[in-house]
Amino acid sequence: MPFAETPLRDEYAAAVERVARRTLDALRGDGGAAALADPDGAVPRPTLAALRVLGADLFAPQLLTGAAPDGPTAVLLAEARQAFPAPDPAPDSALDSAAVSADAALVIAWQDWAAGQVLARTPYGTGAPPPVPPPGPEAVGWQTWSVRMAQLSVLALPGLDGPVHDTARAHTLALARGTVRSMLRRDLPTAARLARWLAWAGAEGRPLRLEVEPVLERIRLAGNGSARTGLELAVARRMLDRSSRPPTDRRSRVR
Repeated sequence: MPFAETPLRDEYAAAVERVARRTLDALRGDGGAAALADPDGAVPRPTLAALRVLGADLFAPQLLTGAAPDGPTAVLLAEARQAFPAPDPAPDSALDSAAVSADAALVIAWQDWAAGQVLARTPYGTGAPPPVPPPGPEAVGWQTWSVRMAQLSVLALPGLDGPVHDTARAHTLALARGTVRSMLRRDLPTAARLARWLAWAGAEGRPLRLEVEPVLERIRLAGNGSARTGLELAVARRMLDRSSRPPTDRRSRVR
């Protein structure tokens, strides 16, 4: 019943924008925790879904300033992960709407891994081994790989490290090509996510094959004002600032 589902989908999309805006405001402020719960302390189901979608990015204001993940946000994210468990891959039936494709399940698994790694630094979660690494550009081509990396942009945060990050370090040219391709196709959200990976690679000391700052500014000017894309841009800009510091000022990675 698509007519019944559309209002609910819109409500969840609005919740993602609302939570992304609060996180972005915290990132632009003093780097403290975002006010994610409603004033009365209630957490509606759409908000829990939004927390689930944003995952590790909820802690971007702290991770980008070297602060520890805050407890209230960790509690909310842990609750969201319980309310919305990861869907099952490879449905046995087309009627199983809760199941997703194997590719989508792999993306969600890596997003969950990133959230779990951050939660493991709090009393509200435990870490887990990385999922199966997605294929690199040499296996699937740089176009397909760059789309996958855009879906995994939440991993491009300080303190997270794993096989996906190793591949990003080794293939900055493919990331640059993917960014330019997305800009030419006017797919600005994808371009923002790939530019974020490039900014992360720059903060890691990797040589960049593209000037990231003009790309971020172009997306800001030509974009639709989405809070979620704005969060991607803000994270990328913070990491560009990190890449301009002397190597001795960069914090070590945490596996």
